[in-house]
Amino acid sequence: MGNSFGELFKVTSFGESHGSCVGVVVDGCPAGLPVTGEDIQKDVDRRKPGGGAAATRRVEEDRVEILSGVFNGITTGAPVCFLVWNKDIDSSEYEKTRYLLRPGHADYTAFMKYGGFNDFRGSGRFSGRITVGWVMAGALARKLLRLKNIEVLAHTVEIGGIKAAPRDFDEIKEKVESNILRCADPAAASEMEALIEKARAEGDSLGGVIEGIARNVPVGLGEPVFDTLDGALAKAMLAVPAVKGVEFGAGFSAAGKRGSENNDPFTVADGEIKTLTNNAGGVLGGISNGMPIVLRVVVKPIASIAQNQQTVNIKTLEKANLAVRGRHDVCIVPRAVVVIEAMMAVTLCDFAMRAGIIPGVIK
Repeated sequence: MGNSFGELFKVTSFGESHGSCVGVVVDGCPAGLPVTGEDIQKDVDRRKPGGGAAATRRVEEDRVEILSGVFNGITTGAPVCFLVWNKDIDSSEYEKTRYLLRPGHADYTAFMKYGGFNDFRGSGRFSGRITVGWVMAGALARKLLRLKNIEVLAHTVEIGGIKAAPRDFDEIKEKVESNILRCADPAAASEMEALIEKARAEGDSLGGVIEGIARNVPVGLGEPVFDTLDGALAKAMLAVPAVKGVEFGAGFSAAGKRGSENNDPFTVADGEIKTLTNNAGGVLGGISNGMPIVLRVVVKPIASIAQNQQTVNIKTLEKANLAVRGRHDVCIVPRAVVVIEAMMAVTLCDFAMRAGIIPGVIK
């Protein structure tokens, strides 16, 4: 398994959905950064189920523990290890359907790749549960980015085909936590929630789109040609369970534009070179251009649904029907918002260190 991400700010994920714990080791975090458990806890709490129709009925305490790399509230330069314990575990439904392949899940591919020895309970390593560790790493990265005034945020822009109206960065920042769907358009959020309620009643699920934005990113982050900034961000986004597509700036809509419409004209503002538009999403030639980095990810509908679906028993090779029981989100989008922020922050922090913008010792 490839469980590590990053070059200098290197994140290694560990744990399974129904194992004893999940966590992360961050190797390469600069020494001298003030860090407390509560600093990390804030983002972990944002990832928890927020209630309402969308959320899972599994409720974990997720109390952050710092095992290494921090002494007297300051990072030491040694690997930083964060973890949370899994306590609200019910594996009974997974034991009953051990050999029935759940449509839309990684059951079949994981079974074949690991010879059936993988932890199948709650999807094991393929569960969104493991992203708690990524959020902890992201909270650490965010603290480092703030030293350079780099801000990262994400928000829900679409669920089940209902789209939020565009908002600027400051308005998103102000309103994104005003509702459980993390949508900065309250009217759209209300429609989304009603649709989620309907999907739950029908034993179904919904997907959506999350937009991530990073501003005050300096010019020059990215290592072409194979370690481009947008390439690394796309890799980070596609590692998030349920994410099936990524676009930057104008994204796929650029296919319908002419060059005269899609190009971002240059100008000078306050003595700095800027562009009048941002169809490139803040990246040109795989290198940050100083404009806000804007990406969007497609989150598929959660695969665990209560409706009957055709499947196969992998042990007997006989056809079967399966309605997935258990405690599942109807729509993972609101909780994934925090994960998208985290993985953007981790990626940007790594590239900022590679560019020498963030030093090895914070003074």
